[in-house]
Amino acid sequence: MLTELSIRDIVLIDKLSLSFTGGLNVLTGETGAGKSILLDSLGLALGARADRALVRSGADKGVVAANFFVPAGHPVIKQLQELAVDDGDGEVRMKRQITADGRSRGWINDEPIGQAAMASVAAALIEIHGQHDDRGLLEAAAHRHLLDEFAEAMPLRSKVSQAHSDYRGALAEQQRVQQLVDALGREEDYVRHAVTELDALSPEAGEDTGLADKRALMMQGEQAAKELTEFQDILGSNEGVDATVRGVLRRLARLGDALAATMAPVATALDKAAEELSIANDELYRIHGELAFNPSELEQIEERLFEIRRLARKHKCQPDDLAAVAAQLTEKLAGIDGGAELLSAAAKDVATARTHYSAAVKKLSAARLRASTALDRLVNAELAPLKLEKATFRTSIEMLDEQDWGEFGAERVVFEVKTNAGSEFGPMVKVASGGELARFILALKVVLSSKSAPLVMVFDEVDRGIGGATASAVGERLKRLSQRSQLLVVTHSPQVAARGDTQYQISKEDIGGGTLTSVVKLTPTDRTEEIARMLAGATVTNAARAAAEQLLAAKEV
Repeated sequence: MLTELSIRDIVLIDKLSLSFTGGLNVLTGETGAGKSILLDSLGLALGARADRALVRSGADKGVVAANFFVPAGHPVIKQLQELAVDDGDGEVRMKRQITADGRSRGWINDEPIGQAAMASVAAALIEIHGQHDDRGLLEAAAHRHLLDEFAEAMPLRSKVSQAHSDYRGALAEQQRVQQLVDALGREEDYVRHAVTELDALSPEAGEDTGLADKRALMMQGEQAAKELTEFQDILGSNEGVDATVRGVLRRLARLGDALAATMAPVATALDKAAEELSIANDELYRIHGELAFNPSELEQIEERLFEIRRLARKHKCQPDDLAAVAAQLTEKLAGIDGGAELLSAAAKDVATARTHYSAAVKKLSAARLRASTALDRLVNAELAPLKLEKATFRTSIEMLDEQDWGEFGAERVVFEVKTNAGSEFGPMVKVASGGELARFILALKVVLSSKSAPLVMVFDEVDRGIGGATASAVGERLKRLSQRSQLLVVTHSPQVAARGDTQYQISKEDIGGGTLTSVVKLTPTDRTEEIARMLAGATVTNAARAAAEQLLAAKEV
């Protein structure tokens, strides 16, 4: 609910702070007292377009703040979280400032916020209705949503939305598969030839590097073969190093015992040397053997290297990556060969998704048709007491062609009225006059709020141009609405004002050569006097006071 409205330096208001209660809050006052200023101020706090003409003459800036309290789980809490604004533990403080040069700034719970975001949050908190209302009930785009809320069909609508998304996704996937198959088909001859060519070569990962190293080693071995033979002769021939060392060891073994101990270190070192020389000699033989090659083998290696590198250039890749390219082309060929199966599977998915979507749409359409009948009956029952007995309301449901179905279903919904038996149905905003329009809106809100009631509703002169029993009927319906939502009602009707739980009087007074608007909460005694004024006009009589007391004492709905 709206708990407080603070205004400073807006038009004729210098400083004002109002506290509101739940239920029906009525605002009354003479014509021109400043009721529109109050509503314009509230609109500014709610993110309406800022007009520098709102700033009070002589002031640098005007400031309006509206404080709301919202129950736990209200959708606006999630909205604030998405905007990275603190939820205030259920308190939503909306503040707007406008300077004399037209610049404006806004805050929600002390966080700076843009005008569009501010208006979006406000739309979740409050509805403002009047003869110039241009949102909600007068927007044909909103009528389908309102009907769905009345039908309690939002879960069905969510299923339609999800089914539509699934269907669109299946269509997109089918298109993607078709494009892929078409593209692969254009490449089929090339891919088949490339796969055949690569299969014949059967390249392995890293093969080019291995073959190149082996070829280099073989070519180096041919050059080094002569030197390796000489090394073997030096180490292993009868007159080589190995034979010389072993000869010395044999001669040391024949020395007498007297020298044996002295020469032991020499003998040990030579013995180790002989062992190492033997190992080195064996390694030379092994390496020599490995470097030995068949010239035809080198030729084969060179031919394979040439072919690997040729195909690598052809496929614009590194030679060692040729095996991966071969695998990719093989996979692509499998896709070409399996294209028909892929298309068939995608078509089945589309058909299944379409069946689910169509079934969900039909359920939602049936719920809308049932609800429209009930809505028409209930709204039309409200019209006669509101002095609209010659008028008729209907919910027009236009079935769309299947290609025009969307995430919200298969029909266009428009609330239409006709004001006389012989006239044509048309949109409310075009057919109804200002006073009639306000009462059509009231009748609709009375019915629609039984299923979905906003937190706060504002009605601006919904009783314009009526009186007596009709005004009493309007007051009764406003009172009924106030049992589900907090209502702020600007009214000239004493019958409506008497229904209020709280009444505020708006007035203008001359102060210091200037004119200021003030708003005061009325005491029970003051309420009697104000309603008597509304009944009698300029001169309040005792009879008017008695009638006012009678209205206030009337039994509430």
